[in-house]
Amino acid sequence: MRFLSKLLFIFTIMLFAGMASSSSFAKTVKVGVVLPMTGPIASFGQSAWKGVKIARSLEPTVLNGRKLKLILLDNKGDKVETANAVSRLIFDNKVSAVIGAVASGNTMSGAPIAEKAHVAMLTPASTNPLVTKGMKYISRVCFIDPFQGKVAAEYVYNNLHAKTAAVVVDMAQDYSVGLARFFMKTYRKLGGKIVARTFMQTGDVDFSAQIAVIKSHHPDVIYMPTYYQSLALFARQARQFGLKQTIMAGDGASEEALIKVGGKAVNGLTFTNHFDPKATATPLGKKFVKLYKTKYHEDPSAMAALGADAYFVMADAINRAGSTNRKKINTAVRATKDFKGVTGIITLVNGDPVKSAVIQKVENGKFVYVTTINP
Repeated sequence: MRFLSKLLFIFTIMLFAGMASSSSFAKTVKVGVVLPMTGPIASFGQSAWKGVKIARSLEPTVLNGRKLKLILLDNKGDKVETANAVSRLIFDNKVSAVIGAVASGNTMSGAPIAEKAHVAMLTPASTNPLVTKGMKYISRVCFIDPFQGKVAAEYVYNNLHAKTAAVVVDMAQDYSVGLARFFMKTYRKLGGKIVARTFMQTGDVDFSAQIAVIKSHHPDVIYMPTYYQSLALFARQARQFGLKQTIMAGDGASEEALIKVGGKAVNGLTFTNHFDPKATATPLGKKFVKLYKTKYHEDPSAMAALGADAYFVMADAINRAGSTNRKKINTAVRATKDFKGVTGIITLVNGDPVKSAVIQKVENGKFVYVTTINP
């Protein structure tokens, strides 16, 4: 009899422990985050994560009070690491959805895993159109390169009055290859002439060969759609070799590290971007900028704003889904319409947003807002 009583007591304790564990689990919703916290594009990941954290502080719960738990994995800016991180989050951590990655090539390496597992994957900043092409579970909150390239070409031709251009392409980045192609297509349609096209690889530190090619063709403008590290080094060397043309770039220029490394050489560098804190129009955007500046004592970068928007859109989708069911969350993500985010009004069409772009330039060591271009 004593044995049965003892057994019953142990069973009761285990039952309550299980209930407590289940109750604790039920109070959280797990979302994975894949960002480059280290590696060659660490500044992107660190900025995006700052934005995500500010967004979570503004909206920490979903589904009427359940805490949204974020599980961050560092992909080191590497394609293989990205695929491994997405797999771990989905199959080991059992997340309900994934935010990430950053950079088109990285996101495309993780996308097939999320697609096959029927898990929503929402990237803050991967602009190549191939990221979502043919995919049902991959979405983004950033504009895409056909639009960005078109905006850059029109600005260069109509506003800078540049009739000839040299293009520098980073062959190691899907982002750079695609954006260069879309820029050249629109620029030629407008009547502009590409007088030189030269190539580089991520990690290059000597641009003397590319600069020699450009210098021999005397273009009105240089279009270089690559990331901030390469742009800063190229600008320093280009100015040393006497190139004075405006350097036009894409959103990959939008980190403060560009100015820290490039110094005076990047003054005048102009680029397309997703966000400018001074041009924020939505109530959520203004609230985000204020809290970010209070927390970090600086203006949020575009990457920080996009990280925040990825979080806000995902949280909104989970609430609209009314469930942690992966398929329902994805359906809700893709049905996002007129969401008043940090970077503007976001409506997703087949996973791609219809939204505005801004033009910024570097003046006296600061990013300066130039104008907003609507789709």
